[in-house]
Amino acid sequence: MKNTLGKQITVYATLALLLLFALFPLYWMVITSFKSNGEIYSMTPTFWPKEFLGTAYDRLINEKGFMTNIKNSLLVSLIVSVFSIVVSMLAAYAISKLKFRGRSFISKSILYAYLMPRAVLFIPLYMLVTAIGINNSIYGLMLIYPTITIPYATWMLISYFKSIPDEIEEAAMIDGCSRISTMTKIIFPLSAPGIAATFIFSFTLCWSEYLYALVVVTKGADKTITLGLSDMIVGDVFAWGPLMGGSIVASIPVIIMYLFTSKYMVSGMTVGGVK
Repeated sequence: MKNTLGKQITVYATLALLLLFALFPLYWMVITSFKSNGEIYSMTPTFWPKEFLGTAYDRLINEKGFMTNIKNSLLVSLIVSVFSIVVSMLAAYAISKLKFRGRSFISKSILYAYLMPRAVLFIPLYMLVTAIGINNSIYGLMLIYPTITIPYATWMLISYFKSIPDEIEEAAMIDGCSRISTMTKIIFPLSAPGIAATFIFSFTLCWSEYLYALVVVTKGADKTITLGLSDMIVGDVFAWGPLMGGSIVASIPVIIMYLFTSKYMVSGMTVGGVK
């Protein structure tokens, strides 16, 4: 009994230390965003602000135009993620559930497309958006980002659709469902956890993307949050207060999305579905 209690105490103490280690950078960002410049650059670090100041957030909103960056990133990430999920659901269903020649080759090609380094693609993609006339705008990013999200989302959903037993689909067809009805009324609802998780990861990919945004967008009014944060670094001078405040604000939409969709991210919805 004592050995079991001692092991539990050791496990919980280790977990508490690891949690503290993981959360400390976030804590430091929060308190730094409320410090004065003198306290931030002090030779003696303080683990609690001597005085809570909102100067950094005031600069973010009124001087840096960071809310415009947030709006641009939200617009691009949501539109691209929704479009990517719709396309990827159809593609993943066809690859995982239909039998046709070249299915394995297409599946592997999607994976290879996702693994292609972005540094190799940004020049031809920039030439494409320039030729179309949508460079230096968020519309250029809306065209480019699906090249990242669609291969990723399709590959993830292929694995999830394959985990759904074929007997469920066959039973629906015996009951009179067409292929489209089976797909929309059976497969997609059962795949809600995988679709929700893939949507979140696709959104996060767009939200945190920097290289393509840096190449395509140079106009301040169309810059995303990653560019807005990078603009706070001028040479070797770091505006630590606004930079930390901007990082905190930029993480809030993603955290909210994880909180609201976490109930859908459960596996095993098809357990017991085959009778």
